[in-house]
Amino acid sequence: MEINILSFGKIAEFITINRLDTDEIFDTDGLKQQLEKTYPQLKEIKYKLALNKQIVQKNIELLPGDVVAIMPPFSGG
Repeated sequence: MEINILSFGKIAEFITINRLDTDEIFDTDGLKQQLEKTYPQLKEIKYKLALNKQIVQKNIELLPGDVVAIMPPFSGG
């Protein structure tokens, strides 16, 4: 399964991949575990995932071609 990866802010400094091709990741929890294993710096940062432009609040199944954004904390007004 191919997943498109977007990273922002300081996370983009160390996660430089645009795609992840795997048959071992089936949901957003699995993706977070794999990313934190591959990029240990991610464990030290609070971040959010967005799946297809929707902030992830719970574990969600991933489908081929999904777009996952990895975002550092942000604020706005």
